[in-house]
Amino acid sequence: MSAILSADDLNDFISPGVACIKPVETLPKKESSDSRNPYEVTTEDKVQPENPPPAQISLTDCLACSGCVTSAEAVLISLQSHTEVLNTLDAYPETPLTRNQDGSCIHSNDAHDGESRVFVASVSPQVRASLAATYGISEKEATYLIDQFLSGPHGLRAGGKHGSGFTWVVDTNVMREAVLVLTADEVKGTLKEPSTRNTVKDSLPKLPALSSACPGWICYAEKTHPFILPHLSRLKSPQALTGTFLKTVLSKALGVAPSSIWHLAIMPCFDKKLEASRGELTDVSWSPEGMEASTESQPVRDVDCVITARELLTLASSRGISLPTLPMKSLPPAFSPKFPDVALDAFLFPKHRWSEQSMETGTSGGYLHHVLKTFQAKNPRSEIVTQRGRNVDVVEYLLMSPGGETILKTARYYGFRNIQNLVRKLKPARVSRLPGARTPAPSAGGNRRQPLSKNGASAGSTTDYAYVEVMACPGGCTNGGGQIRIEDAREATSNASVASEDNPSKPSKPSPHEQRAWLARVDEAYFSAESDSESEADSQSTPLSIPEKEARVHEALRYWSELVQIPLSKLAYTTYREVESDVGKTKDTPIDTTRVVELAGKIGGGW
Repeated sequence: MSAILSADDLNDFISPGVACIKPVETLPKKESSDSRNPYEVTTEDKVQPENPPPAQISLTDCLACSGCVTSAEAVLISLQSHTEVLNTLDAYPETPLTRNQDGSCIHSNDAHDGESRVFVASVSPQVRASLAATYGISEKEATYLIDQFLSGPHGLRAGGKHGSGFTWVVDTNVMREAVLVLTADEVKGTLKEPSTRNTVKDSLPKLPALSSACPGWICYAEKTHPFILPHLSRLKSPQALTGTFLKTVLSKALGVAPSSIWHLAIMPCFDKKLEASRGELTDVSWSPEGMEASTESQPVRDVDCVITARELLTLASSRGISLPTLPMKSLPPAFSPKFPDVALDAFLFPKHRWSEQSMETGTSGGYLHHVLKTFQAKNPRSEIVTQRGRNVDVVEYLLMSPGGETILKTARYYGFRNIQNLVRKLKPARVSRLPGARTPAPSAGGNRRQPLSKNGASAGSTTDYAYVEVMACPGGCTNGGGQIRIEDAREATSNASVASEDNPSKPSKPSPHEQRAWLARVDEAYFSAESDSESEADSQSTPLSIPEKEARVHEALRYWSELVQIPLSKLAYTTYREVESDVGKTKDTPIDTTRVVELAGKIGGGW
């Protein structure tokens, strides 16, 4: 793979290294139905052209083949789109729910039971920032706009066959905070001596630990560099953890099957569709019955459908809804029921924002920033020193003690061009197979673990990081391939303006300068979320400290695990696998079709 990214193409496209063989493998052989004399000589005008059906690439195919991974392929997927959202809302009525005296919901055994669905959605902060930049509104107003569209009386509920909408719309920032706390715990575990690790073997990543929230990066590692897999964080992404949380809690509290809960995630990246389709992110991984339960029916995905910010505009347009005309205020009480569990309702919908979105945290969730702040809180008077790399997307961070010693060394690598440099540094040194050859000493680019000092830091190598935040998109997640582009924003705002009728000409392609200015505008909306969320009650409260945040997250996760009676190790953690390629192999080479069929079966085959 290569990553030729420029200002003219601000997306998460990854150029394919080899041609996709899926169309070649799936083209059916045309059976001849010609009953004419086989010895008859004919002319060209009598020969009917062959029109084979167009080949379709599904998510299953992308996961079973390591030939390429591109955002363009995700766009071509027939499902996991705005059409799938509309079809599902029209196919199933909402599960009727009744409320307790405290406002929380319980399942009602009225009509449509067994044929209805509980519709829930989760929205990332990058999507809200993209909408805020598009319509020139604040991040908080963008939150209201999405809630009104998904759950309000003037949004999706105003049309469709059943008038269905989403009962709960969850901010993924909540589960992101849980992932941040667990990430810091994971890094602490990796820095301990193996003999002192009170954990299951191989449950912790090797040093340096690499973030795993970016699906494009994960696919790249699994399909091209399997030696990277032991370094990947075992934690689920906020999208995946939110899906597991909603499916387990709602199925338990409402007394419905996980398959009756339909979860839509609205994300900034097309590759999140690939993540949602992983066989590891289904009820097979956390169901108490395990694999035996999945044999009776298809596995239930934690995230049923993923659409991007751009597709959200298409979804509204398909229903004839103008987003800017929706009320930019909180939902009426009739359309904002409390979560079935009171304790978890306070966790999912806190009165003030836990997360910090600032220039220091970055645009991808602040994983690295939280790890540094956690270690800094345990080392009073320590200082974070920043060292710029070869470009703005490569930055090293050192946590220095007052005496000048390095306590922790971390880094941030954004964009595939920089990721490839990181991978080369971690690649094991080749061992010569010649008789009597000496084992080469690991160079600065080797992955040999350096000796740790008492404070947990290693020294003397360019790869002695304790943790590296890796994201596929240059500039981070606000620059995801599914975000609203400047030309989309122009079209959306012009359609909502009467003056657009006087200027029907097609807008010119934005210049690189205009694209950079647009991305800066989205970043500004993203970083302004903290100030937008401040109310009179919030302004009087002090931000949570690192120990307070850790205590709240651990308590909520413990309560969740006990409520659903599933260990947290099965709820919050996942696994990775090496994906072997059949591309380029000769016909004589046996193809492991059994493994491909197994992968396809795990995630529903033809969808």
